[in-house]
Amino acid sequence: QVQLVESGGGLVQPGESLRLSCSTSESIFSFNRMGWYRQAPGKERELVAVSPRTGSRIYADSVKGRFTVSRDNFKNTMYLQMNSLKPEDTAVYYCNAVREDVDGLLIDHWGKGTLVTVSS
Repeated sequence: QVQLVESGGGLVQPGESLRLSCSTSESIFSFNRMGWYRQAPGKERELVAVSPRTGSRIYADSVKGRFTVSRDNFKNTMYLQMNSLKPEDTAVYYCNAVREDVDGLLIDHWGKGTLVTVSS
């Protein structure tokens, strides 16, 4: 059972920064890709940033230039550095990891989420 544990959420004012962490019980190299998603109240879950095993990182247009996804392979941890936060960034942020199963199917794994609130 893959375990993904998010941390780092909290209450901040507009313009401030936060860094989220996603720690996994597995080697990061075992995942085809990892990423961050978020779900605001009353809205559907949306992609924030994706970090594939190889290739370029992908960001939602709404966070480009403000958020940066990175990995520490030795710590099996993925990060989301969030700068210049806006009230519309308020959401529960979820860590996602995708890995092939024994049949070659891509399986999504999710953390339980961490709440980010941006408010003055």
